[in-house]
Amino acid sequence: MAFVLLAGVGAIILYGRFEAAVETRIAAIEEPRTGVEVVDRNGALLRAFASEDGRWRLNASVDDVDPRYLAMLIAWEDKRFRDHGGVDPVAFLRAGWQSIAHQRIVSGGSTLTMQVARMLGRLPTGSFSAKGEQIVTAFALERTRRKDDILSLYLDLAPYGGNLEGVRAASWSYFGKEPKRLTAAEAALLVALPQAPERYRPDRFPERAKAARDRVLKRMEGLGLIDADEAARGMREAMPNGRRSLPVLAAHTAVRLHQADPKRERIRLTIDKAMQARLETYAREKVSSLTKPVSLAILVADSATGEILAAIGSPDLFDRERQGFNDLTRAKRSPGSTLKPLIYGLAFERGLAHPESLVDDSPAAFAGYRPQNFDRVFEGMITARRALQLSRNLPAVELLSAVGPARLVYRMRRAGADPELGDRSLPGLAIGLGGIGLSLEDLVGIYGGLANGGLAQPLHVEVDPALVKGAGAKRILSAQAAWYVTSILAGAPTTTKGSPGEIAHKTGTSYGYRDAWTIGYDGRHVVGVWLGRPDGAPVAGLVGQDAALPVLHDVFSRLGPVERLPGPPPGILASAGGNLPPPMRRVGRAAMAASASSRPEIVFPPNDTRIEIGLGEAVAALGRQDDAAFVGQESGAGEASRTGAGGADLFLKVRDGKPPFTWFVDGVPVARDALTRQSQVRLTEPGFVDILVLDAAGGAARSSVFVE
Repeated sequence: MAFVLLAGVGAIILYGRFEAAVETRIAAIEEPRTGVEVVDRNGALLRAFASEDGRWRLNASVDDVDPRYLAMLIAWEDKRFRDHGGVDPVAFLRAGWQSIAHQRIVSGGSTLTMQVARMLGRLPTGSFSAKGEQIVTAFALERTRRKDDILSLYLDLAPYGGNLEGVRAASWSYFGKEPKRLTAAEAALLVALPQAPERYRPDRFPERAKAARDRVLKRMEGLGLIDADEAARGMREAMPNGRRSLPVLAAHTAVRLHQADPKRERIRLTIDKAMQARLETYAREKVSSLTKPVSLAILVADSATGEILAAIGSPDLFDRERQGFNDLTRAKRSPGSTLKPLIYGLAFERGLAHPESLVDDSPAAFAGYRPQNFDRVFEGMITARRALQLSRNLPAVELLSAVGPARLVYRMRRAGADPELGDRSLPGLAIGLGGIGLSLEDLVGIYGGLANGGLAQPLHVEVDPALVKGAGAKRILSAQAAWYVTSILAGAPTTTKGSPGEIAHKTGTSYGYRDAWTIGYDGRHVVGVWLGRPDGAPVAGLVGQDAALPVLHDVFSRLGPVERLPGPPPGILASAGGNLPPPMRRVGRAAMAASASSRPEIVFPPNDTRIEIGLGEAVAALGRQDDAAFVGQESGAGEASRTGAGGADLFLKVRDGKPPFTWFVDGVPVARDALTRQSQVRLTEPGFVDILVLDAAGGAARSSVFVE
């Protein structure tokens, strides 16, 4: 009786110690650190980084793998996994009997939970003390986690040879794909490998690996998980002959964001993996035909959302001669003629010119600055449309002189660009021909604004669920001015009522043939292409029209069907030639000089005033602040965002100048060929209003007011 009592007390003490040990292990269990993953917009893997201990270990759950693989794993390793509490008594007793009989551990009797415990603790095999630690930790795991969670830990930690851990890293390395859909042979190999990962490595010992795989297939056939035909096909399936590299797509973007925040375990990009892969393949093929060290960069974005869909900083990350480690989409370079569309757009918006206005392409000096045309040829008087399509320098500089270089820089910054002005405190006219530093990303942002009707969405490459569509968008041109530019860049002969075509584009070549550019857009995508030497040295004959434009067309052909450009917005002035308002028919230097002798002046409404005309409640505070910033810095250029209801007339009055007068409100003509000095416009919503008047000699005056 005393013996029974002592045994009971001893059992209670042992149980208490066991429970204390389990509780200690519960507190000590730490989740394994997996490597950082960079994924595309749909969650597909773009790039992975090894974990801190140098192992390739990717996070996986039961939902990330083929269900048949899970069934085969459980059938092979632990058929009572769903029923036991961490230790399988039947398997454990069998293993214990074998150990006693052979005086060594023959089969461990380990459950999947015990294997996870061993891998978490990095415990050795073949040790009785380690086996005891496995058992205690297995109970701790079963008490704190669901069965699927324990399986997920196994999927993260199972060894597959070398520095491969986890089923996803193994599947990518041996099969080049996610383990979501596996053949029977692939699933069998992934089941067999963790038993002896170094002995069965298919990249080193393919015959051993095949034998282990085939044993699993035969067992699965016997258990009825696969039929005889599938088992036979699996045994005939070729073994992987080596380790593959994990995906390395959008490498520069992935590295930059990972280095910015190394602790982030998952980085989701707006990149489209399929598009990125196609364009990276194309870029490698294309650059192989170029003399080293000439390189190539490509950027594709959605103009309506600002999402970057593909980013190729260089064709080959490991090409040292081409400095492949440099992200050339972000390098500041001279943009050549690529800013001319924005210059013309500003002139159109401010009523200084129209696509059919005549401009003067003849030699001239601007305060000592004497620009030349690229081909040293001058066309004389041509339309603004033709001047931009031919990329003539003199008309662009003349229009930039009229709108102001500071205004051009400001609009670039509104598009999200970060222009580099060098040691100049104020921009000069040379910036219109490339005398400024911009990146490919900057230019794609600017052209995205042109493509989106003058409204630039901020470019971004990370998926942000909190980002509301349209939030942060800034107007860089009026809708009408952006349309005029688009119709010109698309090659339309005149301003029309329908779509001007499929692709609008502009090329550019920097001074000394250092950079060749083409930026283009259709109804959805905006594409930027750059070619040149990464070190900025000249390349003989490197011209945007010849080098970059063909690449642009090749890129669009790989994006899918081209979406036609949208039709014109309301307020387009479709007149041409002699039907234009007199001040807009000719934008030559003589016309500008004449207009300066007796410029008109707006008497009412005076500039920078608030006027009550009975339009209802005022603009919301947020909209008012944004409009105020835009109007204050731009002297009222652009479209104001207005809300409210009702309608009232705003009276307009001008003095001086030469009639007839043409009035514009927010870039839209409201009164033409007015011989009197008074007019009026009907307004229906409160907000900021930009008013411009042109006289017959081309003189202009403007006023920016807030009406309510």
